Amino acid sequence: MLFESQKYSKATVAFQSVEVSIMTKGTPWTVEEELQLKKLVQAKTPLSAIAATLGRTAQATLVKCQRLGLEPLGHETTLTLPLPAELPSVEETLKKLAGALEAATAPGLSKVEVERLQVVATLARAYKDILSDYLNYREVEAKLNDMEVKYAALLESKNNAPQPVPAEMAKTPAQ
Repeated sequence: MLFESQKYSKATVAFQSVEVSIMTKGTPWTVEEELQLKKLVQAKTPLSAIAATLGRTAQATLVKCQRLGLEPLGHETTLTLPLPAELPSVEETLKKLAGALEAATAPGLSKVEVERLQVVATLARAYKDILSDYLNYREVEAKLNDMEVKYAALLESKNNAPQPVPAEMAKTPAQ
């Protein structure tokens, strides 16, 4: 039994050393540094100046800002993507997915290339799902528009139809 617990404790130590190795590289941030970082960001201090004040690299400061949900001055987070004039069809998207699958079967791919192909495949699948939802919505929208036109025509024909004369007025002679 003692031997079993020693094995468990060795496994725990090994696990803890792995856990430590994947933690951040630099010096941990203190609560005071985080508060100072927040104040400097709110004061619209440029990222480079914040990093210098805190004695950190600009990259470390940026990562900490991102983790805290802050957007420092001098760092644009907006990404401009060229938008296609027409949405690619499901067939075009499936061709890209098939191309990524074909490329992934090639021997000797680097880890980066495999990860890139995984991203392409994931994006293609997500696009296909979103596009099919979009097409379904467009179909429902078209049917709704058609029904609105028919309803308007029905109301129009009802308003233009001759009005029935009430029975009492028809029986009474004009005076």
